[in-house]
This record gives sequence, structure tokens and C-alpha cells, in this order.
Amino acid sequence: MNDERDDVAEEVADPADATPRQEDAAASELQRQRDDYYDRLLRKTAEFDNYRKRIERERLSVAESAAADLIADLLPLVDDLERALKADARPEGTDAYRRGVELIHRQLLELLRKRGVRPVEALGADFDPNFHQAVAHEPAPGRREGEVIEEFGRGYMLGDRLLRPAMVKVAKG
Repeated sequence: MNDERDDVAEEVADPADATPRQEDAAASELQRQRDDYYDRLLRKTAEFDNYRKRIERERLSVAESAAADLIADLLPLVDDLERALKADARPEGTDAYRRGVELIHRQLLELLRKRGVRPVEALGADFDPNFHQAVAHEPAPGRREGEVIEEFGRGYMLGDRLLRPAMVKVAKG
């Protein structure tokens, strides 16, 4: 009977009976894994930081490039305006002066159109706070309530984005 107990005791080994060498090996393996994970964390953090900085540099570069393209397109119009301001505006030359300014205005509107900018149609439309800014309300016989009856400043869209709302006068009922 004693022999049977000894056999059972040998089969159930106590984990606390591990040798110090096995404990040291397990601890060093855990420390190695921890160091490996920590190193990976540091590398991923550095990679993400570099990615974020690169994206920001690229975003600024694209913005500068777009601004430079637009400014290059505007410079001839600035030149035309400077020539118009230097022109002698005698009473007999006012028609030519006006035609010159109108030409510059058309060129500027064409440039904006090519860049995807379009005006917000306001006159006669129903007031929409998403596209119009009411600066005045006025009773207007023969006009429906909320109809835009005058435009003080034109609004503009770039694609689906509102650049500036139209400044309008709205009819009261």
C-alpha cells in the first residue's frame, strides 16, 4: 500500500518544485518577449509619427501648389487693372475705360468658372439660409413670402461647397 502512494505522489508533481534554473529560463523568456513587444511598440510609434509628418508636409505642398496656380492665373488680371488705373480717365475716354474694366471683369469670371467656382442664383429664388444671408426684409406687393427680391452681394460655390453666401433682401408677407 505504501508503494501505491509513492507512485501517485510521483505522478502529481508540484509546480513549485521547479528548479531555480527553469524559473530563470522562464523569467528570461518572458523578459525577452516583453523587450521584443516594447521594441515593436516604439518602432510602430515612430513609424506613425513619421507618417503623420509626411502627410502634413504633402498636404501643405498641395495647398501651396494650388495657391501658386491660382495666383499665376490672377497675375495677368492684376496687370490689366494696374494699366486701367494708370490710364487717363478724361470725360471723352470714359466709355473705353468702362469697356476695359468690363473686359477685366469678364476675364476674372471666366477664370473662376474654369476653376469650378459658380455663382449662387438668388434673385427670384426662395430664401434658403444654406445659400443666402438675409440682410434686409421688406414688404413687396406682388411677391411671395420669402422670395429674394434684391441681391447686395453675390454668393459663390466651389463644387458642392459654399464659399460665400449671397447677401440678399427678402420679401415680407
